[in-house]
Amino acid sequence: MNKILVAVDDTKGSIKAAETLAEWAAMVQPKTIILLHVEQMLGRSLIGESLESDMDLEEIRDALEGTDYKQKLDKRAGNILAYHTQILVRAGFSGIKPMIKQGHPAEEILATAKEENVDLIVVGSRGKRRHDFLIGSVSREVANSAKVPVLLVH
Repeated sequence: MNKILVAVDDTKGSIKAAETLAEWAAMVQPKTIILLHVEQMLGRSLIGESLESDMDLEEIRDALEGTDYKQKLDKRAGNILAYHTQILVRAGFSGIKPMIKQGHPAEEILATAKEENVDLIVVGSRGKRRHDFLIGSVSREVANSAKVPVLLVH
């Protein structure tokens, strides 16, 4: 196994996914572990998710560029990636490639997996939402649409 993509955010599921990977991947020693954090430009609310899918994401990116809000998103993303990187470094891994993308998490995870030609996607099975039954979850969407194996960590 050469490349593993781990989708990370600030949820317990994401932390568990990184910890599980740190334990499990020691057996397969991947050459590269991609840590992907997807910034949701308009937040995690139903309204934000709906607008991001309906509006041109490029317009949102342009409008937010250079703003305090974008700087806070980038700082938060950097902190999340640093935290998860440390989990993997403590487990003895090198070849960690942190990435930040913007948009809908499932779409960006799937696109990055394809672009990077990964062998496995690892995601936490649950985020912060309690309304998965209404709109579906990122992990479910990734698992249903991925062209490579997906490890869902609970």
